[in-house]
Amino acid sequence: MQPERGDMEGEPPSMLWGLDPIFSAFARLYIKDILTMNESGQVPGIYFYRSHPISKVDVLGTVVYKREREDFFCYGVDDGTGVINSLCWKDEQWREHGEPVKASKSTVTITGGFNPAEQLKKLLQAQHNSSHLEIGDVLRVRGPVKTSRDQREIRASTYYKVTDPVLAVQIAWMLEVPQLYRKFYDKPFQWSSGMHDLNATSAPVTLLEQACSLLKDFLREKAVERFRPYDLREQLVPLVNSIPSASTSTHQEAVTNQSTSKQLHALFRETLQLLEDEGLVFRKVISQDQVFQVTENDKELHRVTRDIIREDSRREKYAEKGCHVLHILSSVRQRYSQNMSKMAMDVVLRSLECNSEIISTTDSHYTVL
Repeated sequence: MQPERGDMEGEPPSMLWGLDPIFSAFARLYIKDILTMNESGQVPGIYFYRSHPISKVDVLGTVVYKREREDFFCYGVDDGTGVINSLCWKDEQWREHGEPVKASKSTVTITGGFNPAEQLKKLLQAQHNSSHLEIGDVLRVRGPVKTSRDQREIRASTYYKVTDPVLAVQIAWMLEVPQLYRKFYDKPFQWSSGMHDLNATSAPVTLLEQACSLLKDFLREKAVERFRPYDLREQLVPLVNSIPSASTSTHQEAVTNQSTSKQLHALFRETLQLLEDEGLVFRKVISQDQVFQVTENDKELHRVTRDIIREDSRREKYAEKGCHVLHILSSVRQRYSQNMSKMAMDVVLRSLECNSEIISTTDSHYTVL
């Protein structure tokens, strides 16, 4: 039985849905979540998963049943968490002309060995094969979610057969989707209290948030591994200079410059502290020469962490579940840096897992592939 249509009280106003980037994306949700999402009470055909408005999904699974009609195929897709109907419309050229004629071996080729007509036939045949699936084939389907006759289904806008003889595509999918849940889908979108007033604009981003975002982008784009404070402080100068100032008199210029310098130092100090709290940067050694390591780009830290998990997973104590995150953190502190924080350790483990160098067996245990 499908979930009933929700009421409007727990939903953000429909005018604000576009502020959530997931609304305009094909959400890679598990089928069990697609089947249990509550439908919007404001707009039919829109569903909510943890306050995220969902209009279209992206699913990969195995075809477990198939029905064919004159205009469409109906495939039952199973991703291991549930089964959902996928309505896949036939291409008009197949409905009108039937299957494409297979290229004949006796076809005369044009001088040079290339025959456009024959290549077109091969292309049409490949297109036809990718859109006609049998039970046991792997199907990827994208499209809006609809409810028809009290049953949830996907109306495919794009679908094709996935050729995956060594399961590489399915394994990559299984590794990627939990990360999407952890980073995006399971985190409720923060609708600001001021945003619920339809006559008000979106809440302004604070200066600290802008500075933090600016430094994150810089560290990511430049692939910085380590830095000293004065290396990055200048990145915030344009941000501080953009702050409107009430003092415009020429005789107060020196006072204004001094105030701007203080603002820059204070903003950079708070931003750096925020990055440390999030585990994105850390100090390997506490000394007068302040050198910060960028957690995601510290190759030596990643190597040490990976080696610890590989070595200790062979021990009988950790053979079943793998190494606990606190054990890994303790070992990294002994081998690499006493100043490693739990947040920084989490950043390293997520990065290694995203790169398929390790896998999580539970929420807090890791082992090597």
